[in-house]
This record gives sequence, C-alpha cells and structure tokens, in this order.
Amino acid sequence: MWSLPTSEGESATAHFFLGAGDEGLGTHGIDMRTEESDSELLEDEEDEVLPEPQIIVGICAMTKKSKSKPMTQILERLCRFDYLTVIILGEDVILNEPVENWPSCHCLISFHSKGFPLDKAVAYSKLRNPFLINDLAMQYYIQDRREVYRILQEEGIDLPRYAVLNRDPAQPEECNLIEGEDQVEVNGAVFPKPFVEKPVSAEDHNVYIYYPSSAGGGSQRLFRKIGSRSSVYSPESSVRKTGSYIYEEFMPTDGTDVKVYTVGPDYAHAEARKSPALDGKVERDSEGKEIRYPVMLTAMEKLVARKVCVAFKQTVCGFDLLRANGHSFVCDVNGFSFVKNSMKYYDDCAKILGNTIMRELAPQFQIPWSIPTEAEDIPIVPTTSGTMMELRCVIAIIRHGDRTPKQKMKMEVTHPRFFTLFEKHGGYKTGKLKLKRPEQLQEVLDITRLLLAELQKEPGGEIEEKTGKLEQLKSVLEMYGHFSGINRKVQLTYYPHGVKASNEGQDPQREGLTPSLLLVLKWGGELTPAGRVQAEELGRAFRCMYPGGQGDYAGFPGCGLLRLHSTFRHDLKIYASDEGRVQMTAAAFAKGLLALEGELTPILVQMVKSANMNGLLDSDGDSLSSCQHRVKARLHHILQQDAPFGPEDYDQLAPTGSTSLLNSMATIQNPVKICDQVFSLIENLTHQIRERMQDPESVDLQLYHSETLELMLQRWSKLERDFRQKSGRYDISKIPDIYDCVKYDVQHNGSLGLQGTAELLHLSKALADVVIPQEYGISREEKLEIAVGFCLPLLRKILLDLQRTHEDESVNKLHPL
Repeated sequence: MWSLPTSEGESATAHFFLGAGDEGLGTHGIDMRTEESDSELLEDEEDEVLPEPQIIVGICAMTKKSKSKPMTQILERLCRFDYLTVIILGEDVILNEPVENWPSCHCLISFHSKGFPLDKAVAYSKLRNPFLINDLAMQYYIQDRREVYRILQEEGIDLPRYAVLNRDPAQPEECNLIEGEDQVEVNGAVFPKPFVEKPVSAEDHNVYIYYPSSAGGGSQRLFRKIGSRSSVYSPESSVRKTGSYIYEEFMPTDGTDVKVYTVGPDYAHAEARKSPALDGKVERDSEGKEIRYPVMLTAMEKLVARKVCVAFKQTVCGFDLLRANGHSFVCDVNGFSFVKNSMKYYDDCAKILGNTIMRELAPQFQIPWSIPTEAEDIPIVPTTSGTMMELRCVIAIIRHGDRTPKQKMKMEVTHPRFFTLFEKHGGYKTGKLKLKRPEQLQEVLDITRLLLAELQKEPGGEIEEKTGKLEQLKSVLEMYGHFSGINRKVQLTYYPHGVKASNEGQDPQREGLTPSLLLVLKWGGELTPAGRVQAEELGRAFRCMYPGGQGDYAGFPGCGLLRLHSTFRHDLKIYASDEGRVQMTAAAFAKGLLALEGELTPILVQMVKSANMNGLLDSDGDSLSSCQHRVKARLHHILQQDAPFGPEDYDQLAPTGSTSLLNSMATIQNPVKICDQVFSLIENLTHQIRERMQDPESVDLQLYHSETLELMLQRWSKLERDFRQKSGRYDISKIPDIYDCVKYDVQHNGSLGLQGTAELLHLSKALADVVIPQEYGISREEKLEIAVGFCLPLLRKILLDLQRTHEDESVNKLHPL
C-alpha cells in the first residue's frame, strides 16, 4: 500500500493490489478514497495511529460491466465509507487464473453476463466464503426463463398465463404444439393471438409477438437494441418450428414497459420506457441515451419488488413489470442490473450497499458501527418542476377517415355445400350465421369456385345458383389476394320454405317448397390509404394542442405531449368500435399522435382498445325511433313532388333557416327533375363503364384500392336498379349512397376520365345536403329529440370518464414532488 502525492488541497490513499494486469494497470483493483480535509491527514501523520481494519469488497464481473459508468459512479461513492476498500478482479484474472490465485475479499459483488465463468465464481465463493451481495447459485436459474417463471409462480407473483414447449433437438417434430390460423395450442392450453413466443434461454432476446388476422396478422420480432431499433415487423404469421419456447398471453399495456431496479428488499427505483414491440424505434435523448421516465410504484408493486429480490437472493436486481387491466405482471427477471444516468440512484444505491455490508461484517471486525437513522425508502426520483397544474383529461371523439363505398349483394343459395357450411358453423342454433374470419371466407370461396367449375362443364346441370351472382361473389372474395379479415363478411339466413315464398307471403303448406339460404355479402367501407394519411396528420396536429410543443421544439412539434405520454401521467386510452376502418383510423391516429413509425398492426394491437362502442353513437337502422320514422316519411313526401320548391316548402323543410339547406334547395328547385337528371347521369355512367370493359386495353385495369371495372360496374348498376322504383318514383334513401360513390370515384378514379361525374357529384351533393341532415329531424324540437336518443349513451360515458379522473387512484401518476 502506498500513499500518493496529489494535487494541492487534497490527499488520497490509493490501495493497489498487485497481480496479473488488467488493461495495463498492473493492478487487481483500485480504491479511490478522498480524505475529508488536510488537517485530519496531518494529525494522522503526527500521532502514529494503528491502521484501521479494512473490509475488502471484491467486484468480480466482466470488464464491460465492472468498468461501466454506473458501476464506476457507485464504487466511487462506496469508497467514501471509512472502513471499505474496493478491489476489482480483472477479467484476465477471472478468465485465466485458477481461483486459488484470485485476491481474497470479505464481501463479493459478482454477477453473470455474456462470457462470464459462473462456475469459477461459485468455486471461489466456496473457497473464500465471502459475504455475497447477489447469490451465485441462483444466477444459473436466472439464465433459464422456465426456472424464472417457476420461481415467480411458487412465490405467488402474478405473471402472464403461459405454457412451456420443450423440443428435443433430435426430434423437433415430436412436441405438443397444434397451430391454428389465429391460435396455438401448447400441451392442451390454447393461446389465441396476440400471444408471445420467448426462447427458454434468457440470453436469447429473439422474442416474437404474433398478431391476429383481424388486425392484419404477421409478427413483431424483438431483439437486443441495435442502434435505434429494438424490433421489426414481419409478415410471417407461423410460429418457429425448432427450439424450445415459452408461449404466453400478450398483455395490453398501452405501449410502455416498466423496469424496476431493487437494491435490497426495501428499495426499488422504477422507470418506464416505450415498449420495444410498439414500433421498434428506440427513443433517444440528445446524448443518444434511451429515454426513460421515473414512475411511481404502487404499494402492491413494491411488495412484488421485495418478493423478487428475496426469492432470487439478488440484492441488486432488475426485473420487468407489465401494467395491464389494473394489474401488474412480472414478465422477466434480469438479475444484477443498475439504473443508468441517475445521480440520485447512484447515491441511494451506494448508501444502501455500504450499510448492508457494514451491518453484516462490522461486528466480526470489531468496527464500531451503527446504522445511520435516516430513512432509506426513497423509491422515487423527482423530475419535472414548475407550477403544480395538471391536465387530467382530454376526450376527443373522432370519425374514421376516407373509406371505400360500402356495398352489399344478396343471392339465394340452395346447393348442399352451402347447407353443410351453415351447419358446420352452428347456423341452425339461431337460423343466422356471420362469417368474417379468413378461414371461413376461404370456405365460401372454395364452394363458389367449385360451383363455377361445374357450371362450366355442364351449363344446364343441377346447379340453381345464378352464374352472374357466383362470379360476383368470387371476384369480391378474391380482391386483394388475401383475407385480412377486416373488410368482408358473409351472412347466411335460413328460410325453411325458400326465400321467395317467405318474402311473397305464400302459404308454407304448399307442396314443393324447398328450404334455401339467403346469402348476403358485404364489403367495402374500408379505410383507404388516403384515410390513413388523414388520420395520421390529425394525430400530429392534435399533439400540438398540448403546451410544451412550441418554442424550443418548433422543429419537432408537440414534443410536450410526447414527453407526457411516456411519463405515464396520463393513461392514454384509445377506444374504437370493432369496425375495421375505425380500428385502422385509431391506429393511424395513435401513430401520428405519439410519433411512432412503421406498420399499423403492432400499434393497433397494443394501443387501441376494441371496446364495445356499439350503441354509443350509431343506433341500428332496425331500431329507429318513431320520431325518426315520422321525419323520414315527411322528408320523402316533400322530395317526391314534381314542382319547384315554393315558400311553404321552405317553411316545411328548412324551418331552422340553415344556410347550407337554403343554398341546396335553391340549387335543386324541383326535386323530381333533379332526380331525373341524376338517374340519367348514372345510366350514362354505367354505359361508359360497359364500353370501357369491351376495350381490350382495359381488361386488367386496376382501379384505386384494387377495385376492378367489373366491381365498379356492379356498384353503379345496383344503384341504377334501386334508385328508380317500378312505380317510377325515386327511392330518396339511396341519395346518400349515390353521393358517397360518386365522391369516391371523383377523388380516386379521376384518371378514368368518365364523362358527367362532376355534374353528378354537384347534383347528388345538393340532394344529400338536404336528405342527410334532415333525416335527423326537421324542426328544432325533432332534432333535439332524435339527437338525445343518439348521443345520450356517449355523453354519459364522457361524464363518467371526467368524474373518474378525479377519483381514480389506479391510474399511473408521476410523483407529485
């Protein structure tokens, strides 16, 4: 031991332990203790004092860990304890010297990382028997996720529902795994997608999450951070076929993970970071460090931290928490792990470790030692300062973005194959059946193809289904080349005496009436690429309403809200109805709002709650109020008069004097004449499309969003058939559909150069601007009565949410200090 002269005004004692070199230092370790003042040192030199007994703390880990910034910071602070000397066992010694040659120590801080010889560390601890800060034998278990889960389960700690699939590398086929399209069954336990697949080795970070086909399918592949990425989306939907894995249910956590760091059973520091599964982009600060936010743990979570620390016998221990549905689940235990970049944590950690070592070893060294009385439970790190005003709630109600026109086709089917399908999916229980899942739609497509093939062989054969309708069924089901499950559905309804007989009210006792099914195919109404862009832009704009997104952050608007979301101060919840277009709009909105990147599927699965929104705004067409029926009848009556609008029509139709209504009525003048014009424009349009279809150059013409000319024609001919009834009167309820279709074609299929679409848009818009708002009430009183019926459930929900933010303590909040 030598004393080193140092710069003026301070003196230091450095203890060098000679031994095999580490990074050319010729040392096993250094103790950096700075004496408090010069005067003490001078006194020491005058009175020959006996050397103080020293407790030697050995650090035994790979250089990357033992020389890391957090370790250095903590060891510097640990050395301020009067009786502690820290030595670092060099990597060269650990790897190449027998344990008998390792320097001895009284307390050992040793932990496994890649390349670390855990067996030698265990042998050393048997030889010297030091006080272990982190138990070594338990570190074997931490390397195996199966063992980690077993221990957590034995301790009664909540973890996701899981099953283990062990594969023998020699016979990988022999294992209890049954894979379905939207689920796997492992040893009899069924895991519907989304589920997580983790390799059993904790050293293997290639964790995959598989998404349901209703959200777009595919999988997210997580890995050890590389630069700015921690995961990547893949279209692959099948699970891995070699290796052993844990399968577990996916927890909906609002896109954040909570990392907890214990230092002994009574101290836990927690911080949140963006979940790597969300979009795989690592958020980094100006210094390039991953952005994390201090989080408060609940009393239950502190108890979990205590249990994990004690069960795994790791004083310094990191583990991951998933907060989902008001519960906290442990999904990973990492063993020895320090918080990065928190001075407060470095102080606390060194203080707790020093006190722990002294409490254990001081008595046998006859060191007078009493534990400092200051409280140690400081489990939270204060961050933001400033005025104590807190935004508690923002509620927005958002319509979905631009969509394709909604369409449906009906056909009566009698072929036995359709009845078999109906029975297979339990249609006879209620007499009705909805088929939405990809494998179900595939079955319908298979039947359709078979029937068409048989019809080609013998046109006059047994098959009663109309070729034209089957062709249409086939072309709609074949759109996009895959079923993404969100955009098409087939409904089958059973008619015991045939559809015609039931509709025409024929006597069911008549002979020769056979049962049939009414097949209704619905498609369209999907979010278009333009709709996605709209939703994402809206999210970006929405972000800027929050303060903190101006000034310094002008180059990156809305930064204030982004920092807020991650601090967990706000439980951001995005609810969407189960309609595909609404779900995708919500995901695109979240992507813009939270500055995420990449595919919508992972965002959809994690951020968007598919709440049962039915009845919150849209009432079923079947359950219209009597007031609405009265209004509709009056509206249709007025719009079927073949005469220019007179003053009494203005009083009757526009009593509220709304400007847009008055303008539209001025454009229309005679409603029947305008309907005549609209009808002839539609006839002209279908004629042009038919001509275009005869043109050999247009055979494979792809329209917007992979529609074909044939499908476009079907869309318009249906409107042509339905708009003018047999009586020659017009069906006013078709006007919104006509407007919807022509607006779509003008926006997206303008390149076809069809004549008359601009005029059709102008006229149908004038009609729609009267029909659509007035169906919801003509007078003020009617408007209010109908609106109350629609909006009350939603307004009640909003009111409840506003009240909840006052009382609810289960939301994640930042520490108020």
